[in-house]
Amino acid sequence: MKAEIIAVGTEILTGQIVNTNAQFLSEKFAELGIDVYFQTAVGDNEERLLSILDLARRSDMIVLCGGLGPTDDDLTKQTLAKFLNRSLVFDDQARDKLNRFFAARPAVLRTSNNERQAQIVEGATPLQNRTGLAVGALLEIEDKTYIVLPGPPSELKPMVQEQLLPLIDQDHQQLYSRVLRFFGIGESQLVTILDDFIKKQTDPTIAPYAKTGEVTLRLSTKSQSQAKAEQKLDQLEAKLLAVQSLEDRPLSSYFYAYGDDNSLAQVTFDLLKSSGKTITAAESLTAGLFQATLADFSGASNVFNGGFVTYSMEEKSKMLDIPLADLQAHGVVSAFTAEAMAAGARSKTGADIAVSLTGVAGPDSLEGQPAGTVFLGLATADSLESHLIKINGRSRSDVREITVLHAFDQVRKTLLKEKNLV
Repeated sequence: MKAEIIAVGTEILTGQIVNTNAQFLSEKFAELGIDVYFQTAVGDNEERLLSILDLARRSDMIVLCGGLGPTDDDLTKQTLAKFLNRSLVFDDQARDKLNRFFAARPAVLRTSNNERQAQIVEGATPLQNRTGLAVGALLEIEDKTYIVLPGPPSELKPMVQEQLLPLIDQDHQQLYSRVLRFFGIGESQLVTILDDFIKKQTDPTIAPYAKTGEVTLRLSTKSQSQAKAEQKLDQLEAKLLAVQSLEDRPLSSYFYAYGDDNSLAQVTFDLLKSSGKTITAAESLTAGLFQATLADFSGASNVFNGGFVTYSMEEKSKMLDIPLADLQAHGVVSAFTAEAMAAGARSKTGADIAVSLTGVAGPDSLEGQPAGTVFLGLATADSLESHLIKINGRSRSDVREITVLHAFDQVRKTLLKEKNLV
């Protein structure tokens, strides 16, 4: 089923309000397997709304939001009735609510315009408004379904959840999705190696999305049941993760988790908790961003007691007990300094794992190293290592953010290795 959402209201076009109703409705329809092909905003003008309704014949379901109030510019129902050559009639339940509303407020003037809030297009099924006075409606005529909803989200959302969705035929296939998260591979490379899958996709479908430092794939399928959907998504996922990257590594080696609301930081934090491990950090170019991200999670104090922000060479020496002469000899942008920072942070806090981040956020170079050159140190009871990371062509904030993602990824891999899961 192809759906079209028409937002009615000049205030949307002038930017006075944001059309959040379209997003809400699109999400709800997607859950039912109803495809929203078009979203339109039109002002409070009968002629223009009639032209949009004529254009909307291309869709199976036409949803109009807004313009159901008592003022002269609230003309959605009147215009739809004119378009369909039908009359407006009163809904008894909506009119009774209107009567009770004014009976309880004798000081409020009741005008003829108020009556239109209780009207629906002839032949429509009323959608009662629990939080307002304007009744909505659903009208099926020939091969089209017309839905009229109030504009205020506080009225529209309850009406959709309580009145509309139970009426919509849900015998058709529903949409099921699965989000795969990847780190260490760019969107362009991911799209390149999955080119055949993407070009030939039918059902399930594949949609890549790029975020700062990582990429997600949304796999979606329409099915009669979740069990059948999971089977189709499992088969496609297995094929995708087996594809070799340009570095001759399986795509599975970049995959780290599922879910729209997940993150590298969340996955790593959960691993730290489940492993009973504690962590600390010594940060230079990221200036505490790793530690701040860690502290965002509830219960962070169970795994993180504190760390260090050592921006200058002198503070690195003073706070982490690294000989200043050694730092001067090797430079702050070096494997030596990254390892010394991690070792010093772990020694001073007694944490199981210590991460260090030092390098060049940019935009200027440092010690002859270009912006985006980062050394990441990691210290545990059994090892001390460093990793060179090159983050090219990025803004200063992106370099810092991506550096933190690398830090979480290294900790994640270390914890999985200890559990023999990689």
